[in-house]
Amino acid sequence: MSFEQLEHFKQRFDRFLWGTPASALPFWQAALLGALRILYVVIRDIAEGMLNLRAMSLVYTTLLSMVPLLAVSFSVLKGFGVHNQVEPMLLNLLAPLGEKGVEITTRIIEFVDNIQVGILGSVGLALLIFTVVSLMQKIESAFNYTWNVSQERSFARRFSNYMSVIIVGPVLIFSAIGLTATMMSHTLVQQIAGLPLIGTLLTEAQRLVPYLLIVAAFTFIYIFIPNTKVNLRSALVGAIISGAMWEATGWAFASFLVNTAKYTAIYSAFATLIFFIIWIYLGWLILLIGSSIAYYHQHPEARSKESRPQRLDNRGRERLTLLLLRLIGQRFYQKQPAWDSAGLARHSGLPEHLVSELLGELRQCGILCHTDENDPHYVPAVPFEDTRVAEVLRAIRQRGDFHLAGQEGTQDARVVARLMDTLDHAIESGFGDLSLKDLALADGPP
Repeated sequence: MSFEQLEHFKQRFDRFLWGTPASALPFWQAALLGALRILYVVIRDIAEGMLNLRAMSLVYTTLLSMVPLLAVSFSVLKGFGVHNQVEPMLLNLLAPLGEKGVEITTRIIEFVDNIQVGILGSVGLALLIFTVVSLMQKIESAFNYTWNVSQERSFARRFSNYMSVIIVGPVLIFSAIGLTATMMSHTLVQQIAGLPLIGTLLTEAQRLVPYLLIVAAFTFIYIFIPNTKVNLRSALVGAIISGAMWEATGWAFASFLVNTAKYTAIYSAFATLIFFIIWIYLGWLILLIGSSIAYYHQHPEARSKESRPQRLDNRGRERLTLLLLRLIGQRFYQKQPAWDSAGLARHSGLPEHLVSELLGELRQCGILCHTDENDPHYVPAVPFEDTRVAEVLRAIRQRGDFHLAGQEGTQDARVVARLMDTLDHAIESGFGDLSLKDLALADGPP
């Protein structure tokens, strides 16, 4: 195929992928087009390299925090008498490493056993918990990136949420596994399994159990970790695809390790550590890819040929700020339920991450506040009738300004400063005494 033919094919593919409105297609064709667009933007994100960098940073954090994390979970599980299940879980997680996975699991369990939480003292225990929470914060930051969320949870909310999952999560997981095993060993289930057709179906279902557990775990991660509201359907789509990638990658990695004698000869004892690091990296990369798939499935407006937008220009920020304040003010004065960021994004047709970014800035400026930390809905933090539009625009324009020391005293700087003051005065004079309440209740242009 010549270069001209290849370029012609690329142009036709682009027209099909981005020039065809999905609403004009039958359901199955629209679904296929949506899947192709998600595939395109996810591959583009991987090629840009940020997902790889996030996965590599999580490898480093995981190596530092794995033993403290397991130590905390081990201590909790020991109180319930199910701590012996930690080793089989690690063996299953590192199964693609083969014999090296068994060796790594043994070493990790030895490290965990050597940590005696009872004699650490209050300071040592606090550092142990801090290490675990720091790992979870790093994971949240990576998932927030895939969801274009700039605002992280507060420290108090982060601590309570993460510790509740770390403490209660392992107990629920191993309780569910134990309950499943008990049900499968029940006499009635064994009798049903003896039937020809049903027995075959149960056998096949048992083979699917590990994959279903992975999908369930990934779904929970995609819903809980990002600091935004994730739809169950989108999280499930990302989990199913990333779960399949996990199983396929595990099989491919295990096949690769069968023929690694030359690498073991080169790296000697370091070969086990290198393969362990590679497997952790692949695992985090798969998780982040699944999170990205869930994001694009939930936000069709984010699927575009161009790279994801980084920032709004100044004029766009000001227009979007006034639009959000008008919508929030309307709901407030009409005594209707307050908006959340997702509702504002849908109503205005704008990407949710841009809406969330500006809502966060308006909160930091003291203009808005939210009603609930876990499910934020936005209401005025100050009386809108006493807040002028010009004051809001000035606050938004000044956010992010930085100070250049030594530049104020020059003649050129003073000339420019006077010009900017004149511009600011002209803008404020143009708005006059227009308040946010006037903006919210205006039927036409103020």
